[in-house]
Amino acid sequence: MKFAMIGAGAMGLRYGILLQEAGNDVTFIDTWQPHIDKIREQGGVYVSRDHEDRHLTEIKLETPETYDDDPDMYIFFTKQMQLADFLKRCAHFFKPNQYAFTCMNGMGHIEKLQQYFADDKIIAGTALIATVLNGPGDVDFMGKRGAGKMNMANLTEKPDEMTHRLFDELDKAQMHPTLTTNFKGTLMTKVIFNSVINTLCTLFEIQMGEFGNFDKAYDLGRQLIDEAYDICERAGITLVSTRDEEMAALDHNTRIDMPLHYPSMYQDMIHDRPTEVDYINGYIAELGREHHYEAHTHIFLTNLVHLSEYHRANEKKARDDAAEKTAAALKA
Repeated sequence: MKFAMIGAGAMGLRYGILLQEAGNDVTFIDTWQPHIDKIREQGGVYVSRDHEDRHLTEIKLETPETYDDDPDMYIFFTKQMQLADFLKRCAHFFKPNQYAFTCMNGMGHIEKLQQYFADDKIIAGTALIATVLNGPGDVDFMGKRGAGKMNMANLTEKPDEMTHRLFDELDKAQMHPTLTTNFKGTLMTKVIFNSVINTLCTLFEIQMGEFGNFDKAYDLGRQLIDEAYDICERAGITLVSTRDEEMAALDHNTRIDMPLHYPSMYQDMIHDRPTEVDYINGYIAELGREHHYEAHTHIFLTNLVHLSEYHRANEKKARDDAAEKTAAALKA
């Protein structure tokens, strides 16, 4: 198949490179100039696995303004707050026959994709796959080859031939996909997973394994999961796992599959980028309000993450001001 990967960050590179290795034609489309410059300078992307076996992998890379091809499918891996701009910049090469697929974190992206793609051309999923972008042109796939798994579903909940073709290619790439016919439940189950792991690991700047091995990890996770499941029941959303199964997945992924991984929200926080907490815990809280349920714990954690962002922004401004004063003094 021919793919265009919209967003060449950590997960975009993971999916795109593994699909490329499985024999597909993949072009990456990105807008982060330092990343683009580094990849072109070194002739590809340096890929590691669990900090080892670092090697250069050649990729095709374009910007939204330079891409001119006709892929079978676009795969979107941007941050939630970046998607609208990406779609606007890429709109000139979208065609009615093309499909859009995404496994982005959080919720809010489907409505944006619907502005450019028909409902029967949208496939979305969730990924329990850990990847870290160390810096421009340098990515680290966490976990042994074949580690992790994913779910996928059609927006129409009616899988077609293209869906099965995509499934087969993801399976060849060792993504271990599961095809469901429960669209909202599939996506929300991962949002709930992230509302525990991403948020708590970010606030305390810890790896997933450190959270999983904490003796009160179950209590912390269960409180957030119960709130979210209560809300989904009120909203009529049938999740693809039970509360107990969700807790078991949290335990397995934190302690066994990805104990050394820092979630993507943490990676955004430490690099002073906006986090996606409003699209994860914040989304759960808003869904609760729509159904007359106040998700006190999710609201509290959302505000804590924003407090941490606010504190880091003030610290950065203080450092920048001090550096500016020092530079001015040296010139005097």
